[in-house]
Amino acid sequence: MTIDEDIKSCIEVLNRGGIILYPTDTIWGIGCDATNAKAVEKVYALKRRADNKALIVLLDHVDHLDHYVVSVPDMARELLDVAVKPLTIIYEGAFNVARNLLGENDSLGIRVPHEVFSQRLCAQFGKPIVSTSANVSGAESAHSFADITDDIKQGVDYVVNYRQDDSKPHVASNIIMLRNDGTIKIIR
Repeated sequence: MTIDEDIKSCIEVLNRGGIILYPTDTIWGIGCDATNAKAVEKVYALKRRADNKALIVLLDHVDHLDHYVVSVPDMARELLDVAVKPLTIIYEGAFNVARNLLGENDSLGIRVPHEVFSQRLCAQFGKPIVSTSANVSGAESAHSFADITDDIKQGVDYVVNYRQDDSKPHVASNIIMLRNDGTIKIIR
């Protein structure tokens, strides 16, 4: 299967409210249409995660942040320009996504990936995609496809073929919160 066929299959599943297991710029992720509350519920259920713990999303380009965040601090754009490691930024005042994704102050973690598969998937889907680690909540994150448990693999509607043989361990992104009052909090 080609990367284009994988992306096409993912988009079909995302459009019908399903969930996918896919490689990202960090670790393998469980994803769904970030604008579909019922799909987001499925992700919480699969992860056995409390729905009061927000999930992050991927966007295809930094220019699209304004479609989902009331105010994007200049510092966010600067940080994203110079980051050498994948960076998730939590913004306050998110909108145009499922409400059950949001944290306190309508906050939402957003990452703009530079890895080919997740970047192309986001661009072709045209909406943010949930990206949460491919593990049951509280369990160790899977650093490669081989580390993902069968219950996660069997609990999604589509498993991407691309990068399944990649044994190079990947790590989660750095996470910071940029508050509207200008304060910065390092989460991870």
